[in-house]
Amino acid sequence: MDGQQGRLAALGVEPLTAPVEEAAPKRKAGAGKPSAFDRGVAAPALYRERTGSVTVPRQHVEPVPDGDGGTVEVKLGVWLSNTKTRRAKLTDAQLEQLAALGLDWR
Repeated sequence: MDGQQGRLAALGVEPLTAPVEEAAPKRKAGAGKPSAFDRGVAAPALYRERTGSVTVPRQHVEPVPDGDGGTVEVKLGVWLSNTKTRRAKLTDAQLEQLAALGLDWR
């Protein structure tokens, strides 16, 4: 603000001559990369395709495509446990996605 700039100038503080680089804007979920929840939902789907079940050992890690041609490892057993514990905070749409996988926690 102008008043603040004047007081700083009176103290001998000079403005920067080069512009300050702004931090890169954060990428919103859905802007090219899947959200953590989407990756979490994809992991049991992949696991079920491979094993025929969504009963997952707690220590299981499932590789999931990251949207950039690579993969990201989802700690699926932990994700399922945490998601079930926090199910009251999930939206109806999220609960429906999980129910479609055979995880009806309502």
